[in-house]
Amino acid sequence: MFCRNQTARATIARGSALEMEIRRGKFRQSVFLETPQDSDIQKKIDYEIRMREGACKLLAACSQRDQALEASKSLLTCNARIMAYMSELQRMKEAQVMQRVARRSFDAGPMDDRSPCKGKVAISDLRIPLMWKDTEYFKNKGELHRCAVFCLLQLGGEIFDTDMVMVDRTLTDICFDNTIVFNEASPGFELRVELYSCCSEEDYSAGSTPRKLASKLSSSLGRSAGKKMRAALEPGACSTTSNGGGATILLPVPSVPGPKYHLLAHTTLNLSHVQDSFRTHDLTITGNEECSYWLPLYGGVCCRLAAQPHCMTQQMMSGCLRVKLGGEPQGWTNVYGVLKGTNLFCYHQKEDMEANVEPVLTIGINKETRIRAAEKDPHSKAQNICITNQYGGEEVTHTLAADSREDTQRWMEAFWQQFYDMSQWRQCCDDLMKIELPSPRKPAIVTPKQGSLYHEMVIDTSDDIGTVTDILAHRIEEFELRAQLGSPPHWMALFDEDPPRSPHTHQHLPPHSPSPPSLHNHSDYVSLLHFLIYLMHPS
Repeated sequence: MFCRNQTARATIARGSALEMEIRRGKFRQSVFLETPQDSDIQKKIDYEIRMREGACKLLAACSQRDQALEASKSLLTCNARIMAYMSELQRMKEAQVMQRVARRSFDAGPMDDRSPCKGKVAISDLRIPLMWKDTEYFKNKGELHRCAVFCLLQLGGEIFDTDMVMVDRTLTDICFDNTIVFNEASPGFELRVELYSCCSEEDYSAGSTPRKLASKLSSSLGRSAGKKMRAALEPGACSTTSNGGGATILLPVPSVPGPKYHLLAHTTLNLSHVQDSFRTHDLTITGNEECSYWLPLYGGVCCRLAAQPHCMTQQMMSGCLRVKLGGEPQGWTNVYGVLKGTNLFCYHQKEDMEANVEPVLTIGINKETRIRAAEKDPHSKAQNICITNQYGGEEVTHTLAADSREDTQRWMEAFWQQFYDMSQWRQCCDDLMKIELPSPRKPAIVTPKQGSLYHEMVIDTSDDIGTVTDILAHRIEEFELRAQLGSPPHWMALFDEDPPRSPHTHQHLPPHSPSPPSLHNHSDYVSLLHFLIYLMHPS
């Protein structure tokens, strides 16, 4: 049996070892209460479970190959996200327990609460070269082997997938044009790239075969036994089921007929692989030539891996300061300082920063910068901040002052945090790397077809006959105007000579209708259009 805390959704089994430890006082039950972060992750899990149910139903009903491949891809992605969210939830629970235990331990030493900032990590221009045999690629011999492939990328609890690409021996590289951005990466991130493949030559139209077999068995075995057999053969919902206490149990995905993707190769990228350029990384290949989903991979993956730490793109500290610009003792100027990236920007006022006005002074803050706090004078408790940089082989020191000792302490803490972030993100803080998101696809521009009267008069099939007559009337006015200007349309050359006619060809016209005009001058062309209008409206 299970008991559930009605206010916090904490599920603890009665009589379990955990409940006994809580009763003995070794753990607090509040440790296992659900936090807002836990609730958000649980909502994500529930959403992915519903998506998985839909993917299972769609896969079972698919009769087209492309539909089945996309549904199977969605199913695999949903399963990966569910497992990632569950692992993230487990890590959060363990971190909460360890944090509370460390705070309660009396022999624990001082803890350093400093942690590096998060950042964005983007991977783009994925290229995986192929190595076909000469007889397959150049001589085009052998059976045409086609596979559907896509990449699954995971960084922490974030999982993304690329578009599906069909690959055969006519391609020399597997190219994915997606730009994927992970927004909450830490400097110790591990980005796992997995390449999945599925043979596209199998028959996926048998999605309803188990249902047909179940129907035949249920009719031949009798109502009672056939009903049980039908329930066993039909693919059930791949969702969670509820126990007596209302908690959800995540069941494994049932076997659904349709294509199956297999892991073909994978690699793991980290901070050392980040570089603002196109690089090649080694792939670990898991398949072999005996597999139906096999592709002759060259053994590497090419991509651009870039990172933008928050300390390079966001304001880490801002506030009022006084800066000493000259050598005179009274040469102090009030400025508004903004610590961002590798610079401390000094503006006349805050409004100048918001209006993107050029700063009065820019002080470099990088890995070589030295910062120290010095007493302003023996009779004052306020401190100055001295920032020293190397410029052209010479040391240049800028002196800053805050309004109070507390403000000075906050600025010093911001500088130390900035140095710590730079030491953790390393080469990513040398220069701001560029992350370009793909622009939304624009619909293809349809150029008007030319070359004949038919191409110029093409209309939509949904248009009514009145629209056609309007177009013809407009053409009549256009032809008359061109005839006056002496510039006939380019398609008139088609009517310069009468085409040969068969003596057995007859044209059926309505009674009392005029004969088709002969085409010898501009008026004849106009008469032709009038004749077409009459055929559409004989009344």
